[in-house]
Amino acid sequence: MKTVFSPVELKHAPKNEIADGQLRPAVEIPSRAEIVLRTVQERALGEVVEPLDFGSQPLHRIHAADYLAFMESFWDRWIAEGRTAEEAFPYVWPIRSLRADPVPEHIDGLLGRYSMDAGTPIGPFTFEAAKASANAALTAAQLVKDGGEGSAFALCRPPGHHCGKDFFGGYCFLNNAAIAAQWLLDQGAHRIAILDVDYHHGNGTQAIFYDRPDVLFLSLHADPRHEYPHFLGHEDETGEKAGTGFTRNWPLPLGTGWETYSEALEEACRWLHVYKPDYLLVSLGMDCYREDPISKFRFNSEDFTSLGQRLKRLGLPIVFLMEGGYAVDALGTNCVNVLDGFKRA
Repeated sequence: MKTVFSPVELKHAPKNEIADGQLRPAVEIPSRAEIVLRTVQERALGEVVEPLDFGSQPLHRIHAADYLAFMESFWDRWIAEGRTAEEAFPYVWPIRSLRADPVPEHIDGLLGRYSMDAGTPIGPFTFEAAKASANAALTAAQLVKDGGEGSAFALCRPPGHHCGKDFFGGYCFLNNAAIAAQWLLDQGAHRIAILDVDYHHGNGTQAIFYDRPDVLFLSLHADPRHEYPHFLGHEDETGEKAGTGFTRNWPLPLGTGWETYSEALEEACRWLHVYKPDYLLVSLGMDCYREDPISKFRFNSEDFTSLGQRLKRLGLPIVFLMEGGYAVDALGTNCVNVLDGFKRA
């Protein structure tokens, strides 16, 4: 199995985040990707290749033009405003009775307009790293589409599944899974499935495809009544308009271990058997691990091997895309366990 990764992804290097109402050291840091890459090489998973540059067109197929323009120009505008901080945080949002349009001109208004939380700082190289991460996803999709690979792993960092059409958040700035899914459709695929196994619900991915029948979105995650992103990911969210029935959520209680999780996974696999997608994209979060600092599921490292083995039995061409997982010391082992379990099953 080939791994796609660019060193440019490491250039986004946040120092802090706002979590639990406090300023804390950032957990979505470059060493996450570095340890996964090292483990891929140590365990001889397969060749590591750098991504191709797909340009901006695949990004525009998913994200709003004004959002992409904001991300492209943000840091220059931040500096032009005389801001000296090395990373920027939003602090005001157009919620409930407030208006999102017209788009503000002030830098803090723009930050609020295009963000969903205060825990996702933007730095001078954020958008460059996010584009490299999206190119990794696209390159992995191309490897699988071209038929030489039945599977491929995009070592995406920063992750993507919380990012929506026109907002960033949850450490995510471009929705890698959505971009890759749309690209495969544009290349002639008819049906794509996205299985999100991150501890946190992939709210951005769900919202992007919520009214469409050509992308089946399935997510297993912590109950949003008790966990981020809090405002999406409930069982009654099943799609709308032409997409009705093509979204399925399994919100699981805090403390869930593999035995309970695997039961929900079997239900998701049954949906995949019915839908028969041309390709399956797996939003691969490793934050179900019992020692993850911001999560409350109870996976052991061996459970990730079981996850990979179950996915192999689907018999589908699969693109794996890294999402969350913040127990850095174990992250490489847990991630490669999924991929190795898949490869050897």
